[in-house]
Amino acid sequence: MAITGIIAEFNPFHYGHKYLLEQAEGLKIVAMSGNFVQRGEPAIVDKWTRAQMALENGADIVVELPFQVAVQSADYFAQGAVDILAKMGIDTLAFGTEEDLDYEKIAKLYEEKAEQMTVFMETLDDSLSYPQKTQQMWETFTGIDFSGNTPNHILALAYAKASAGKNLRLQPIRRQGAAYHSQEKNQLMASATAIRKHISDRAFLEQATPSAELILTAPHLSWNNFYPLLRYQILTHPDLRQIPQVNQEMASRISSAIASAASLEELVEQVATKRYTKARVRRLLTYILVNAQEASLPEAIHLLAFTEKGQAHLKRLKKSVSLISKIGADPWDSPTQQADLVYQLGHPDLPEQTFGRSPIRISKD
Repeated sequence: MAITGIIAEFNPFHYGHKYLLEQAEGLKIVAMSGNFVQRGEPAIVDKWTRAQMALENGADIVVELPFQVAVQSADYFAQGAVDILAKMGIDTLAFGTEEDLDYEKIAKLYEEKAEQMTVFMETLDDSLSYPQKTQQMWETFTGIDFSGNTPNHILALAYAKASAGKNLRLQPIRRQGAAYHSQEKNQLMASATAIRKHISDRAFLEQATPSAELILTAPHLSWNNFYPLLRYQILTHPDLRQIPQVNQEMASRISSAIASAASLEELVEQVATKRYTKARVRRLLTYILVNAQEASLPEAIHLLAFTEKGQAHLKRLKKSVSLISKIGADPWDSPTQQADLVYQLGHPDLPEQTFGRSPIRISKD
């Protein structure tokens, strides 16, 4: 039986995600972002609710991406997630994409030319953002053309790069439904962006997601819940350069803009530049919000949810992989746990996110 890994945020879960799980083969293991996601935002609903959505719609095991993996640029996000899934024993990596490409061939190319491709990126002008440099690298070495509206494809290339040398079968699955950032409600498969925008519209959610009831009953969070806390952190922090990835330029721009920016969106607009993308700025602001500190990635893997079928695989892994099923007095990953404590400040109805929580388990026929 194939053991397929899927890297996801499910922010929140929708029919496009359900299609991805249906197309994946064999046992399905999801490595999912926790309470803060890759673009530098709090998840719209908490990680436990999203893990339950995944389990109810085809996943067999859901494990958590540590904060320092989940809130990262595409390459680091992909590398950390693929490393975790490889430890979980996958032989296949499935992912959505807008393009029809041989990603295994791309992974093989990167395996053979990684050093040349890295050197090439180092020769590019520093005025370019990291994503722009990465795109130029792929265009030069593979001839791939970027349309500018293919975020899943960009992540897919990062997955191919992270899979190099790991002997994984790559299973690209053509993305279905609305465009990635579409806010339209009249789509066959509405995007996560549209669902977040219309999160309280029951009729729309019942059409757009198989998890409507879970989404509607869970507390909803966005940057609006955290902006006063972020302002406090920026205004009182002794030196923002102590925060990972915040350099002198970013520290100055953020400190200057915070006095007049009335919202997170205004702050990002004022701070972002050609070199520092809006997504990168949002990630830096997320680090500031949770007062992130540099730390080693955890060796153990945190279980969020599993089925009976998934439990059988977990038993086989016990001797080779350190699995955490309940976090108590001994921490799993301090940065993630600190981020969870901050996330809980965003809504009074949020349940405990870390200590004493056991994995969600469901039985399937």
